[in-house]
Amino acid sequence: MPQSFRPIRGLSCRLVIVSIAGTLLVAGPARAAAPSTTVHPQLWPKASSPLPPDPALETRVKALLDRMSVEDKVGQMIQADIKYVTPEDVRQYRLGSILAGGNSGPDGGEYGTAAQWKKLADAFYRASLERSDGRPAIPVMFGIDAVHGHNNLVGSTLFPQNVGLGATRDPELLREIGKVTARELRASGINWTFAPTLTVPRDSRWGRAYEGYSENPKLVAEYAPQIVTGLEGAVGTPQFLDADHVIATAKHFLGDGGTRDGKDQGDAEVSEAVLRDVHGAGYPPAIRAGVQVVMVSFSSWNGVKMAGNKALITDVLKKRMGFDGIVLGDWNAHGQVPGCTNEDCAAAYNAGLDMLEAPDSWKGLYRNTLAEVKSGAIPMSRVDDAVTRILRVKMRLGMFNAGLPSQNPLARSSAQVIGSAAHRAVARRAVRESLVLLKNNHGLLPLDPHKRILVAGDGADNISKQNGGWTLTWQGTGLTNANFPGATSIWAGIDAQVRAAGGTAVLSVDGSYQQKPDAAIVVFGEDPYAEFQGDLPNLAYKPGNDHDLDLLRRLHGQGVPVVALFITGRPLWMNREINAADAFVVAWLPGSEGEGVADVLLRKRDGSIDYDFHGKLPYSWPRTAIQTPLNVGQPGYDPQFPYGYGLSYADHRELGTLPEQAGVALDDERAGVYFARGQAAHGFALQLTAANGESDTVSSAPSATGDGSLHLAALDYKAQEDARRLSWSAGGTATAALTSSSPLDLDRQTNGDVMLVATMRIDALSPQGATIGVTCGKSCGARIPIGSQLAALPRGQWLRVGIPLKCFRDAGADMSRLDRPFEWTSSRGERIAFTEVALGTVADKTLTCKAH
Repeated sequence: MPQSFRPIRGLSCRLVIVSIAGTLLVAGPARAAAPSTTVHPQLWPKASSPLPPDPALETRVKALLDRMSVEDKVGQMIQADIKYVTPEDVRQYRLGSILAGGNSGPDGGEYGTAAQWKKLADAFYRASLERSDGRPAIPVMFGIDAVHGHNNLVGSTLFPQNVGLGATRDPELLREIGKVTARELRASGINWTFAPTLTVPRDSRWGRAYEGYSENPKLVAEYAPQIVTGLEGAVGTPQFLDADHVIATAKHFLGDGGTRDGKDQGDAEVSEAVLRDVHGAGYPPAIRAGVQVVMVSFSSWNGVKMAGNKALITDVLKKRMGFDGIVLGDWNAHGQVPGCTNEDCAAAYNAGLDMLEAPDSWKGLYRNTLAEVKSGAIPMSRVDDAVTRILRVKMRLGMFNAGLPSQNPLARSSAQVIGSAAHRAVARRAVRESLVLLKNNHGLLPLDPHKRILVAGDGADNISKQNGGWTLTWQGTGLTNANFPGATSIWAGIDAQVRAAGGTAVLSVDGSYQQKPDAAIVVFGEDPYAEFQGDLPNLAYKPGNDHDLDLLRRLHGQGVPVVALFITGRPLWMNREINAADAFVVAWLPGSEGEGVADVLLRKRDGSIDYDFHGKLPYSWPRTAIQTPLNVGQPGYDPQFPYGYGLSYADHRELGTLPEQAGVALDDERAGVYFARGQAAHGFALQLTAANGESDTVSSAPSATGDGSLHLAALDYKAQEDARRLSWSAGGTATAALTSSSPLDLDRQTNGDVMLVATMRIDALSPQGATIGVTCGKSCGARIPIGSQLAALPRGQWLRVGIPLKCFRDAGADMSRLDRPFEWTSSRGERIAFTEVALGTVADKTLTCKAH
C-alpha cells in the first residue's frame, strides 16, 4: 500500500450497530394529524375503454381460460427479467411475460443490437409455444423501458427526455415520437414498452423528475392520449395494435411525483382531491386512448403502499375508470407491501394487480402464489380476472397469429428502420422545439456561423451526457460516443453547420484557446442518473464544485461573449451561472440528435434566422436552492422564471443581475454522504487497490483489480443495483476506498459524537480479519482492526455499522484533511456488500471496538 499505517495497541473505541429495521428520527417540523386514506371512487373521473365489446374475442379468451391449469394461470401472472430467466424456464413455468430491465441485455450484456434482441425474442417466443400436454400454448409478451425512444438498442433514435418534450408544448409531436419508438421496438423483436410516464412531478429534487412532462397536470393530460396513440395506433383504425405498433404502459399509478421531499418510492402525503386532480390527471385520457397496461407505483399514498391499495387499483382504476387491460406491478414493488416479501405477496394480487414484476424473485413468487391460489388465499375469481385481462391484451395485439418476432415486417428490414433518416428528423425537430431561452442579453443569439466559435464544456462532445439516464444502461453511465452509432453530439452539430457556412468552430473542453474566439458556447450540466440515484437534498447545482462556473466566468472575463447551454433533467438553482453568461439556454436532455441545438443557436449562411426558440418552461425555475416544492398556482408563488417562461428572438429584453444567495451553504453540501445507493456521491470516487499495490478508480460494476485480488459486482438491496458487493479472492491484502476530489475537514464532526456509518451486509469474513480506515495524505491515516468484532455479527443481514470518527483521530489521523474518508481492507475469503457510507449519530446497539 502507498500509505503507511500504525495500528494503535490498546485503543478502545466503539463499533455501533443499528438494525435496518430500526427507525432513524430526524428533528424537524411537527407533522399534522395523519391524513385520510379513505377513497371515494364516485368522486373520481369516470372513463371506459374505447374499444367496443368484442364477443368473439371474449369467447376465445374464455375458451382458453377453461383449458388452462392453475399452474398455467399463475405463470401468466408473473413477469421475470431476462437476466434471471431462460427460455426453458418460460417453457416449464408457462410464464406470461418477460422484461429487460435497465441493465439487462441479450447475451449477458447491458444493451444490444437489433440482431441480438431479435434472436433473444425468438428464443423466448418459441419456448412459450412449446407444449405437448394438450393444454393451450400462450405466446409470451416481451416488455422493455423504451422511455425516450428504444433506449436499450444500439443505433436507435433517441428523443429528448420527457422534461424536454414538456417544453415543446406540441402534443402532435408526441404522437410522432410514439410512432417512431414503436417501429424501432418492432424492428428489434419487442412488442411492449413501459411508457409513457404520466407522473406529475411536484418537487424537482426527485431523481425521476425528468421522466415527467410537466408540473402542470393539464399538460400531462393533453400529452397522454397522443403518446399512447402513437405507440399503439389509433383506436378504431386498422393500425391499432398492428404489426407496426406496440403495447403502451401508463405509469406509475399513482402519486409517484408527489412524494414528501421528492423522495423516490416515498409517500405522497396529499389529499384525495390532489391525488385525483393532479397526479391522476393523465390516466382517464390514456384509458380513453386505448392504453393496454397500467403500471402501479412503488410509492405510497398517505402511508399505504400503492401495490396493496385495493381501493385505488380495483375500485378506482378498474371499476370507476373502466380500465380493462393489465395492471402491472413495478420492479419487486409488491415486496414493500406490509406482510409481503419479493417472493410472496397475495395482498398485491388481491388488491387488483394482475401481473407482478418479479425480475429476480419470480421462481419463489411462482411457488408461493401457486400455493396461495390452491389454498384459497388468492380467490380463483381474482386469478381468472387477472388471466382474462392478460389474454385479452395478447389477443388484441394479435399475438396468437403473429409468428416469430423476427418475422415482423419491420424486423425483417430492421437496418432500414432503426435510426433511419426519417426517424432522426423527428428527433431533431423535437430537440429544436424543446430548447428554452432564459437570457439573451445584447441579442447575442443567434450566432453568426461565419465567425470563430469556441465550443467548451464537458457536455459539448458527450452523447451520453446529452441523453441522461435510461440510455443503453440503467443509469446512462459508463458509455462513450462510440456506443451511439449514427448519433450526433452537440459539438458535431455546431461544427458541421459552422464549417458549411465558412466559419470556424473549435472544440476545447477546458475553454483554452490560441486565437480569441468571437463567441463561446459552453455546454455543461448534470451527469446521467436514473431514479433514486438522482434524488437531491436541495436544488443547488453541483454544490461544492464550481468548475463549470469558473469556466463561464473565465471566458466572460476575457471579453468573450458567452452562451451557456445547460444540459439538465430539471430546473436547478443556477443564478451564478446565468449571471456569468450573456445568453443562457436550457437544453434539457436532448437525446441523440445534437444538431437540433445548432439549428436554433446559429443563423443560416445568408444571415437569416432558420429556427426560432419554441420551448417554454415545463417546470417553475427556483429563485433559491431551497425554493421547493415550487409549482404554478401555489400560494406565494414567486419563482425566478415562472412556468411557461421562454424567450424568442423577437423578445429584446435584458436580464439584470440575479441574486446569488442560494439560501443554503453550498460548501457544506458535500459533507455527510460519500456513497449512496451503490454509487460514489458527487465529488467522490470508488478506488480499488490490489494486493500488489496498483490502484484503479472504478465507476461501474462488474470490475476487478488487475491481479484479481478484489472483485466488485452490482447487487440489489432495495432497488435494482443499488448496492455493490466486494469479494477478496487472492493472496495478500486489498482495499476498497472512497476518495475525495478535495480534502475533507471533519475536525468539527470528530469533536462530537459523529460516526462513519456503513449500511452493509456481511456474507463471509477473511480469517485474517478486516480493518476500516481513513487517510489524510501520504503516510497520514489510521486503520482500526475490526475483524473479531465483525465475526460476532449476523451473516446475510443488512446492518448499519458505525465507528466513531474519534477512533481515527485517536489513532493518529489528521481529521482536518482527509482525502480518503473510508477504506475497507481485507484478504482472501471476505465477501461484503455496501449500499451507503455516510456520517451519522444514531445507534441502538453498541460493541466495544478495540485495536489489537
